[in-house]
Amino acid sequence: MREYLLTLCITAAVTYLLTGPVRKFAIVAGAMPEIRARDVHREPTPRLGGIAMFFGLCAGLLVADHLTNLNEVFEKSNEPRALLSGAALIWLIGVLDDKFEIDALIKLGAQMIAAGVMVMQGLTILWLPIPGVGTVALTQWQGTLLTVALVVITINAVNFVDGLDGLAAGMVCIASAAFFMYAYRIWYSYGIEAAAPATLFAAVLMGMCVGFLPHNMHPARIFMGDSGSMLIGLVLAAGAISVTGQVDPDVMKLFSGSERNAVHQMVPVYIPLLMPLTIIAIPAADLILAIVRRTWRGQSPFAADRGHLHHRLLEIGHSHSRAVLIMYFWSALIAFGALAYSVNSASMWIVLGVVFLSAVGLVLLLLPRFTPRAPRWAEAFVPPRYRRRRAASALAAAEADGAGSPEDAEDAEDAGDTGSEGVAAADDEPRRPVPVGVSGGPGVPGVNGATALGARSRVPRG
Repeated sequence: MREYLLTLCITAAVTYLLTGPVRKFAIVAGAMPEIRARDVHREPTPRLGGIAMFFGLCAGLLVADHLTNLNEVFEKSNEPRALLSGAALIWLIGVLDDKFEIDALIKLGAQMIAAGVMVMQGLTILWLPIPGVGTVALTQWQGTLLTVALVVITINAVNFVDGLDGLAAGMVCIASAAFFMYAYRIWYSYGIEAAAPATLFAAVLMGMCVGFLPHNMHPARIFMGDSGSMLIGLVLAAGAISVTGQVDPDVMKLFSGSERNAVHQMVPVYIPLLMPLTIIAIPAADLILAIVRRTWRGQSPFAADRGHLHHRLLEIGHSHSRAVLIMYFWSALIAFGALAYSVNSASMWIVLGVVFLSAVGLVLLLLPRFTPRAPRWAEAFVPPRYRRRRAASALAAAEADGAGSPEDAEDAEDAGDTGSEGVAAADDEPRRPVPVGVSGGPGVPGVNGATALGARSRVPRG
């Protein structure tokens, strides 16, 4: 465990220290595209953060190669070299895309080629544990197609969710942490050396995300760009492929005792089928919804829009930071819930805990729909958004007009005490929509902020 933690720390340190110089290089190189209609940031921000993440990956693998226990991973398996080859190719394509905006079909072809390079060097799915059937060996073509499909889906899922500051890096970090605990348990508890590469990949991936997050949290000073999002998506897929298709379930010797016990004991074997899906459950759902939404409108599946899950959270009323934290919460709940179930599938407390946390997550998700107003005696103890602002604004207007008599003040105060009903009554007058968008300078209307998604209208709230 100490060597894995050392590898993680080295990867994080290299990524963190290189991100600052990479930001300056991106500014000099002109890798600062103009703000698009679907963007949520307010001013041009440099990209190419994937450069620092790639060198962090190289540093982590280089340090692991010189450690006593982790050196065996490089001697007995060719998977680390396969990962590095595919990562270098997909990273190069991402850097070019961050600078020159490569066509989406070209990037898709590059993703398939990178997956094929890893397959040629041995990082592929050899068999699948299927419930009720057992271990099914795959042919070369079946393993290749399944590996390429998993790599492409994971890369694009991570790329699609990279829309808010710190969102993609944080979600992948949470997923890789859960995956590291699962792979380490398979390697350490069952003594299966074939799970060691997946454990190493998860540790390195955590280091890449942890080192980059301080520069990428809101307000972000640099974006990872496609060079970073496709890179971490590839590393995440490589770990899932390694532990799913390389670890032989028969080695665990779980087929003992009664049939019921065997079913419970085989859960850790079936979890690899679910774990790659759980760790990218939210990005994959966003990917599927985006494809359905765009094809339904007659657009290309690769056409960018503002209908992603994080965009919808902002439109509901969440702030930038709160939307990111909600996405973190759901990613952690799904990933660690599956991990806990793999450890003890017979415990009902795990299921009840997941259900309870899901209910909490739904309440947090729909919180902006409810706008409670605190009573006057409690206004000093609550945030300003829960105070009766309409009464305060009425009093200020009365004083400004010279009508600050006690009777007028009482009338204004009574109007504010009506709460939401009073607000509805006061809103009978026609309200003018306020254009929301990124302000472009003098004479160009717009509202700055993280929720400025583009040219759409929002009714003022008093």
